[in-house]
Amino acid sequence: MPTDSDLITPPTAIVTGAARGIGAATAMTLRQAGYNVVAFDSCRDDPALSYPLATREDLDDVVANTGAIPFVGDVRLVSDLQAAVDLAMQTFGGVDVLVAGAGVVIGGQSLADTTDESWQTQFDVNVTGVFNLVRAGLPALLAQPTPRQGRVIAVSSAAALKASPQIAAYAATKAAVLGLIRSLAAELADTGITANAVQPGTTDTAILQPSLDAYALDDPASFTAHHIDNRLIQPAEVAAAIGWLCSPASQAINGAFIPVDGGMTAR
Repeated sequence: MPTDSDLITPPTAIVTGAARGIGAATAMTLRQAGYNVVAFDSCRDDPALSYPLATREDLDDVVANTGAIPFVGDVRLVSDLQAAVDLAMQTFGGVDVLVAGAGVVIGGQSLADTTDESWQTQFDVNVTGVFNLVRAGLPALLAQPTPRQGRVIAVSSAAALKASPQIAAYAATKAAVLGLIRSLAAELADTGITANAVQPGTTDTAILQPSLDAYALDDPASFTAHHIDNRLIQPAEVAAAIGWLCSPASQAINGAFIPVDGGMTAR
């Protein structure tokens, strides 16, 4: 005879930027918590960026380590995200969580020297990518039976609140994400779906070295000096915060910005 737990359908999450860094750690965290996960990533480089992005091999490693379902697509295309939602619906019967983890950064440029391409690329991925995930996935969250406990979680940055030179475009995108999330939370009042953001500080991911290069720095300590903890944040620490925001225990947290920054924004 099946038990009650056997009859409970595991929740399903779509995680963008899932091939490495915070996104990959989030896929792992959610899978360990019993979620079905669609791991979404572009798996290709962008000519506007000076550093390589994740590869299909990176995404395959995440799938091998977590059992997530892979999806290769571009967050700048709502059609790609809609296809990922459709895949989740067909495979798992619904969607409960949207994690907007895809992001790019182009540092080392003053605002006056920021090119149109640099500005547009960062806004297209970091802001429009969140917007596209929400507009593709929200109908699926709202289609879940009540009482719902749906979640929308975006990865912002301590840079949205902390004054830092030569990343004006990036900081603007991450501040825009906070405004988007806060308005979305208000729009979803009484639906059981919450919208929140996490704000990592300097995190030990693949884009750390290109960030150092952009500022002609040799030592990550140049960044960690801004943290009260005086250390790099680990992707798993950010993923743990995202995992908690996905859980029923976080139902009262809505329209919030959770710093995972080692005290960077407390200074």
